[in-house]
Amino acid sequence: MAAASSSFPIPSSFVSAAEDPRYELGKQIRSHEVAIVELDNLSSSRTVYQKNSNIFFRTSIQKARTAEQKQLDLTKAKLQKLSEA
Repeated sequence: MAAASSSFPIPSSFVSAAEDPRYELGKQIRSHEVAIVELDNLSSSRTVYQKNSNIFFRTSIQKARTAEQKQLDLTKAKLQKLSEA
């Protein structure tokens, strides 16, 4: 098989967007927002698994939502700090 890079060069605009820390932080923010919405749509009697390092722990929806909200707030603060610089 031929190498993909020789057939189709990647435009520099795609490379710079993927390497931009604001782009990555935006993706993380969207991920946290989706997780919060998904947790809000579960019934309150359900238990969920939350990843801590490389291990998943069973927890309540409320604790998982609180942790996701905290991560969302931290990521938004990082993005705000980057935007100000």
